[in-house]
Amino acid sequence: MARMVRQSCPSHSIPVLPMTFQDFLHPLLAVYDSGEARAVARLVMESRYGLSLTDIACGEVERCDERDLESVLARLLQSEPVQYVLGEAAFCGRKFRVGPGVLIPRPETEWLCRKAVELMSGRQGVSVLDVGTGSGCIACTIALDLAPSNIKEVVAWDISDRAIALARENASALGACVTVEKADALRPPACSCRRWDVIVSNPPYICQCEREAMHDNVLRYEPASALFVPDADPLLFYRAIARYALYALKSSGVLLFEVNPTYADGILAMAVAMGFSSVTLADDYFGKRRYAVITA
Repeated sequence: MARMVRQSCPSHSIPVLPMTFQDFLHPLLAVYDSGEARAVARLVMESRYGLSLTDIACGEVERCDERDLESVLARLLQSEPVQYVLGEAAFCGRKFRVGPGVLIPRPETEWLCRKAVELMSGRQGVSVLDVGTGSGCIACTIALDLAPSNIKEVVAWDISDRAIALARENASALGACVTVEKADALRPPACSCRRWDVIVSNPPYICQCEREAMHDNVLRYEPASALFVPDADPLLFYRAIARYALYALKSSGVLLFEVNPTYADGILAMAVAMGFSSVTLADDYFGKRRYAVITA
C-alpha cells in the first residue's frame, strides 16, 4: 500500500494518502512533546481501532479507515483533548464517556475513590454523596467498588444539564446504582433529612491567575465552570460544601476533597475553624498536597 507523500506545506497539513503509524505521529509533534505525542497516537490506535503495539509494528495502521484517521488527526492538531476525540476516558480501570462541557477525569482523582472505599468497606448501609459529579466517574467507581451489602445509596450532584445526562449514561452503561440529581454546590439544601457517611468532591479550584500556566487543550475545550474560581476567593466551593457537610454528615462521617496544593493550608485552617474533629492532608504521586480528609 502506498505510503504518505510528504508535501512542502505546513506541519499541520493533513495527510491525504494511506498512513503508517509514523505518518500519523509526525504531525502531532507540532502540538505535543515527543513522549506525549507517541502516547496520544498509541491511545488512538488502541482505543479507536483496537490495535496493539504488535499490530502497529506490523503495519496494521494502514488498514484503518483513512477518512476517520484524517478526522481524528485534524481534531488533535487543533489541541482538542484526545479524550474528547475518542469520546471516552479511562478512570480506575473503567471507560467513561466524556465530551465537551464535562470535565475529563484525571488519574489523580482516583485517590478519592480508593480512600472512600477504604474508609467505608467495613460499614453497612453506607450513604455516599458526590458533589459536582461531572462524568460521574467518582460516584460510579465508589458504587461499583464497594460491596453491594455495604451500600444504602450513592447520589451524585451537578448543576450542568450536560454533566447530569452524561453521568446518568455512564452509570447505566457500567451498571452502577447511582442517583444523579441537579443541585448547586454553592447552594446546597439548607435543611435536609438526608445524612451521609461520605461526601466527596473534586470542586473547581484553579484561580484565574493560574490560567497562563495551563495548556490550550484545557483552556479551549474543558468547561471553565468546572475548573476556575475567583482569585479573591479560592476556597469558594470548599467553604460551601464544608458548611453543608457540618450538618449533613453522620457522626464520624468523612468529607473528602481534592484540593489545589497552593491552598491546602487554607483548607485545613478553614475546616479546623468550622469545628470538624480532624483534618488530614495527603500527597499525590508527585508529592503535592492534593487531598483533604475531614472527619465530622
